[in-house]
Amino acid sequence: GCGSLEECAEKLRSFRGGILVQTCGDIEDGFDFEAMMEIEQEHKAHFSEMHDALLEKGIQTLALGAGCCTLCPKCTYPEEPCRFPEKAVASMEAFGMVVLDVCKANGLQYYYGSEKMAYTSCFLIAEE
Repeated sequence: GCGSLEECAEKLRSFRGGILVQTCGDIEDGFDFEAMMEIEQEHKAHFSEMHDALLEKGIQTLALGAGCCTLCPKCTYPEEPCRFPEKAVASMEAFGMVVLDVCKANGLQYYYGSEKMAYTSCFLIAEE
């Protein structure tokens, strides 16, 4: 629903900076899906709060999250246009970003060991 890789690349060109955000939490092992889901929900909640704060300040941003958009209980796409396009969140991966590479390029750790889980997202900021 965010467009082709070419369309995403064109959108990305209008941004010159951004903010990487990350939530890390403890897991027992690679099969601790309950803990992984809790960490993901915490990450998405904090990400949404920050997105709202940026919008309230009038900061033009492209919010790229971890995983698909979960703003609405049932997405209207592709039958109807998005109900909240200003708040919708595409994933970094959908925009063609390799999260590991983005983290490395910006000095942010990506892997914290087998007993940790990290979710990474970003806000790209438009030049004013």
